[in-house]
Amino acid sequence: MRYSLIIPVYNRPDEVDELLESLTNQSFKDFEVIVVEDGSSVPCKDIVEKYRDRLDVHYYNKPNSGPGQTRNYGAERSNGEYLLILDSDCVIPEGYLDAVEAELCREPADAFGGPDRAHDSFTPVQKAINYAMTSFFTTGGIRGGKKKMDKFYPRSFNMGVKADVYKALGGFSRMRFGEDIDFSIRIFKSGYRCRLFPEAWVWHKRRTDLKKFFKQVHNSGIARINLYKKYPESLKLVHMLPAIFTVGIVLVILCSFICIWSLLLLAAFAAIIFADSSVRNKSVKIGILSVVAAFIQLTGYGSGFLAAWWKRCVLGKEAYSAFEKNFYK
Repeated sequence: MRYSLIIPVYNRPDEVDELLESLTNQSFKDFEVIVVEDGSSVPCKDIVEKYRDRLDVHYYNKPNSGPGQTRNYGAERSNGEYLLILDSDCVIPEGYLDAVEAELCREPADAFGGPDRAHDSFTPVQKAINYAMTSFFTTGGIRGGKKKMDKFYPRSFNMGVKADVYKALGGFSRMRFGEDIDFSIRIFKSGYRCRLFPEAWVWHKRRTDLKKFFKQVHNSGIARINLYKKYPESLKLVHMLPAIFTVGIVLVILCSFICIWSLLLLAAFAAIIFADSSVRNKSVKIGILSVVAAFIQLTGYGSGFLAAWWKRCVLGKEAYSAFEKNFYK
């Protein structure tokens, strides 16, 4: 078996249906699909059963333990030479596995990952969120879509790794969020080869509303400080920019009657986001929503980063005790 596709699921049967349907269209056929239900109250077993005659698909149900441990559960039951980790809210284009195979044949890699895009069928809010998470202007570009000077750290929505490397590293850690970056850091620390596969992209639906999006990026900000405590060298200036932006927003609100130029700077930033997104998405509506999503992405991440910095770096709390009421439940 060449590839094992590991898909953790939590209360997303409709998304799983779309993902599995897209996998039936792959021209490269040497793969299995392992769907692991992470204690969902709305299971997707019946959805998976529909694809038994079209895919080599396996379904497992386990108590809730978070995405990292759920991926480990699936990996332990896989047979592929390579593991492909996908989020359940992704849709896979027809040439995805062909692109992965072509890259591996061109140059071997122990681990790899690809970018994400917004599908035409996504809602305006989903397209706006995708813009905020991938745009250069929001620091989203650091997620990877083009080759860049810094190391490429694969993310779990679209990540590949050799099965023996995964086993040697012990799989994902017990971190509730940021576990994919933690895994990527350990890949590099262990001396393995890791590359970006630009053509192995997926459509990623992400969050369906802005409130959930704020919670997601807020938790990502918390995770960045937890990663810093574990790997101090992993914190870069770009990771601090959302926190600086968030502090700047607060100062602008407090001092706007004095510093009118600061309001003009924010207005200019919003105008850039609006114009760029409107052109990219060919929609003024999505351009407007992208401004909202961009501010949520930056302030959500920034507020999580600052809250975690205060609790963990200033007050000296441990990861679990600092956020046991929301981050780890």
